[in-house]
Amino acid sequence: MDNSNISYWLLLLGVGIIGFLIGYFLRGGGKDKKDETEIAELKNKLGSLEEELNSCQKALENAKADGQDHNFDFKTAKAVFGKTIKQDDLKVIEGIGPKIEGLFHNYDIKTWDALAHVSVAKCQEVLESGGDRYKVHDPSSWPMQAMMCYENKWKELYRWQEEHKHGKL
Repeated sequence: MDNSNISYWLLLLGVGIIGFLIGYFLRGGGKDKKDETEIAELKNKLGSLEEELNSCQKALENAKADGQDHNFDFKTAKAVFGKTIKQDDLKVIEGIGPKIEGLFHNYDIKTWDALAHVSVAKCQEVLESGGDRYKVHDPSSWPMQAMMCYENKWKELYRWQEEHKHGKL
């Protein structure tokens, strides 16, 4: 074998090694520290989310212990009204239709509990935000009806609505 043949193979081997190293680093072979940092950040975030979850679970347990857990009794609601009632459907309340429900949703009043704790003046403000065509509505009983819904007092609500057609006191 002569020296030019050996030089050829050494040169070829050197080019191959250099090409491999360039490809390795361009492909991201040195990402290990970045990956470790990202994993550490994700572990920290997971820990804080687990703490938040535990806090929420404790708050829920405390609310249940205080008697604040009002599970929606859809079976009784359906039996009383003769139709399926969806939880926090404001249209169950006499005088509230889809458009008025939308007005309340614009004010972030989306549940029976929220409406039950709103003043009649605030209900009137919500109605006024819809324009003159909502002036004919009387919201004076809406918070009371919402409280009945929230407390699963379906028979009482139905009786009240039958006695007070159009939601007027």
